[in-house]
Amino acid sequence: MSADVARDQLAVIRIEGMHCHKCELTIRKALESIAGVHEVEVDFASSQASVLFDRTKVAVGKLMEAVTAAGYRATGFTQGQADRTATS
Repeated sequence: MSADVARDQLAVIRIEGMHCHKCELTIRKALESIAGVHEVEVDFASSQASVLFDRTKVAVGKLMEAVTAAGYRATGFTQGQADRTATS
């Protein structure tokens, strides 16, 4: 986990080509292997991946390339500042 979460971004990537839950695992591993990626959740049912990453170390384009290299098609994304507010 990043010590400076102020640099964290959240990207939700739309993905085509997932056919099963094994596809989720393949995409998650591809995204987690990128330096600067902190958390990944892939959802087969919604055909998307949510990725929390350090925007100073990796760009969304690199994330989408990783999805493509894993054998799937990244069709678009939404991006925003991650809300990492601690609760007591």
